[in-house]
Amino acid sequence: MITGLDHIAIAVPDLQLAIQRFMTDFGLQYEGTEDVEAAKTTTAFFPLPPTSIELVNPLQGEGPIAAFLEKRGGGIHHLCFRTDDIDADIARLKDKGYQFIGDEATPGAHGAKVIFIHPKSCDGVLVELSQPAAGDH
Repeated sequence: MITGLDHIAIAVPDLQLAIQRFMTDFGLQYEGTEDVEAAKTTTAFFPLPPTSIELVNPLQGEGPIAAFLEKRGGGIHHLCFRTDDIDADIARLKDKGYQFIGDEATPGAHGAKVIFIHPKSCDGVLVELSQPAAGDH
């Protein structure tokens, strides 16, 4: 079941510049960066309980975020909903006709299991489902 808005992801062409902007200009708490090899991204999180802002940047200049930035420039990339049972939500949404990018959940930031719903299924918005690692909320 969907339990909340986990984060809003913003694709950024210059991760260090964006980190400084969110820390210095907006005064947000910086949680650090993490490379997510499966998604070919480097992420930086700024918690804003009960959600957070995630800055995403291409890892080694490749992957889907690189393509997004090349095509559209920086901007909101996706919304992420937190779930307590990602496999059940995938099955339920597939039964309703939603198309997913990939066949099953993959590793995401902070050890979460994640999967993306194709924008064609959500009025042009890329939606991620994320089940936190055991023990995380």
